Amino acid sequence: MQFLTDKHIDFLGKKKIAATISMLLILAGVVSLIVKHGPLLSIDFRGGSIVELRITPAPEVSKVRSALAEGGIKVSQVTTFGGPQEVLIYVDKLDESEAVTGEHQTVQGVVAKALPDHQVELRREETVGPKIGEELRKGATNAIFVSLILIVLYITFRFVFNFGLAAVLTLVHDVLITLGLFSLMNKEISLSIVAAFLTIIGYSLNDTIVVFDRIRENMRLRRKESYEDVVNRSINETLSRTIITSLTTVFVAFILYLIGGAVIHDFAFALTVGIVVGTYSSIYVSSPLVILWYKWRSSDRKRGKRGALA
Repeated sequence: MQFLTDKHIDFLGKKKIAATISMLLILAGVVSLIVKHGPLLSIDFRGGSIVELRITPAPEVSKVRSALAEGGIKVSQVTTFGGPQEVLIYVDKLDESEAVTGEHQTVQGVVAKALPDHQVELRREETVGPKIGEELRKGATNAIFVSLILIVLYITFRFVFNFGLAAVLTLVHDVLITLGLFSLMNKEISLSIVAAFLTIIGYSLNDTIVVFDRIRENMRLRRKESYEDVVNRSINETLSRTIITSLTTVFVAFILYLIGGAVIHDFAFALTVGIVVGTYSSIYVSSPLVILWYKWRSSDRKRGKRGALA
């Protein structure tokens, strides 16, 4: 399906503006991560407990937080979840000697005692020990790094090394911006968000490979054109496919973000942001990086020839 025919958009003419935007977004995220000493990790990675209580009638969150503090329970966050009566309580990680079930009962008991006029019902409980959280954190980090290494190997085999390097740098760009936005908005990084990051990597890579494949085809057909013109033409020729694929995917992810419920809210948010950034980067990041490498190699070869002649 083609709805943008006879396209002659000078995408690469805006590469300096795009580079500035990318640098500002990455810088803002990195500064936020440094100030906050890293991303905000969920109990999946840091260890601890999450307790969901249904309190009727709806309480004030500040009173629940005060009751837990007075009861000697260390919590990192108390918030409503899906409705004013549903309260999520994030309990700091427990010592292995502590009875997990007893701790959950204590949370419910402390809140019930502090709010005698309310009905307190335990709806959900999840616990991750410190050692398990550390193992999950290492496993998630390894999964991302291994995927990037395999991507470099695949694209080097499928195309050439400089394409693989540009693709991986583009994926790092996408993940850094999404991760930085999560830090700026104080959103937690959980296992589901790591899954979203891996999905973003796959989606962005697929879009980038389509552009790279068209660049390779056009390099054979249009040898008289400059390298930059060939790359710009290739982006224009794949633009319809890029926009159609991105819009349909973003539409689904955004609908999930709006009405999917609190359980997948952050996951849908990560997908929405990641797909938008991934589409942008396949045009304004990966292609300029390929051109930058090509110009550097060309100038290096010219210097080598001049040295040989001398």
